[in-house]
Amino acid sequence: MTEQTTPSHGPGRAEPIEVAKVTRAITWVSVLVALVLMVSKLFVFMLTGSVSLLASFADSSLDFFASITAFFAVRYAAEPADEEHRFGHGKAESFASLFQALLVAISAALVAREAVARLLHPQAISHGNLALAVMVLSIALTLGLVWLQEKAIKKSGSLAIAGDQAHYKADLLANISVIVGVALATFGGFGMADALVGFGIALWLLYTAWKVAQNALDQMMDRELPEAERKLIIKTVRTVKGVYSVHELRTRASGSYIHMQFHLDLDPQQTLAEAHKIVVEVERLLLETWPAADILIHPDPKGEAEPHGIRHFRGKSEPS
Repeated sequence: MTEQTTPSHGPGRAEPIEVAKVTRAITWVSVLVALVLMVSKLFVFMLTGSVSLLASFADSSLDFFASITAFFAVRYAAEPADEEHRFGHGKAESFASLFQALLVAISAALVAREAVARLLHPQAISHGNLALAVMVLSIALTLGLVWLQEKAIKKSGSLAIAGDQAHYKADLLANISVIVGVALATFGGFGMADALVGFGIALWLLYTAWKVAQNALDQMMDRELPEAERKLIIKTVRTVKGVYSVHELRTRASGSYIHMQFHLDLDPQQTLAEAHKIVVEVERLLLETWPAADILIHPDPKGEAEPHGIRHFRGKSEPS
């Protein structure tokens, strides 16, 4: 049977300093691209009156504010733990992503409203060629940004960047759809195409908002890391000499960082100093794979430890 593989990127997988460097750079690029697209689409919409272009402009406007949110969120999330936030500030990325989802949902509602109005009262599109040109520019810039964001996500595992990228991936489909709608209305004589495409964009934006919100809520509710990651943690720990078993593993992500805690079964006859050496070695090995991890290890004497802590937080015992 083929062994399950684990991703080499994601929360906790990169050095905090490297994460901060990558996320700060890509958010600058995201803000600048969103600003260029927003201004160009507004200008051409004022000339053409295309509802599809208005839909795309509304999406770019919300993207701009979402990118601004991510810009500040990744910087705050990278701040070290302090007296008031002992677990760090990584959850700032979750709040940023949830806010991004809300902005996209608002954009979808506004676009759908305008598309329905245009279906009921169709209007001719002027300067169709200009509208098509700005959408081609939008696709080129968005493709470049999504490519850069993908590289940043693989290095950092940033939830805020992933949420920002979701906007721009939706933009790609939306912009292609706008080209189809404007082309059909301008050159094919299908006047309703522009409004219908605008309505389709609104539905796509709603779907995107749901996915972004879902990922944000998973982190805010401290959802466990993927099962493949949990299995790799246990496998790594059990390679250390003197570790008999691992149980009560708990994990969660916080932006680009992760927190893990678990119990180790150790030889009950060894000294506290010897047990401490094993715990330190376990932590060292884990940090080689998850350098942005906060690790808490509780050593138990094998066969002699009594259950402790309230049952509410025990869950199911981990296989060992």
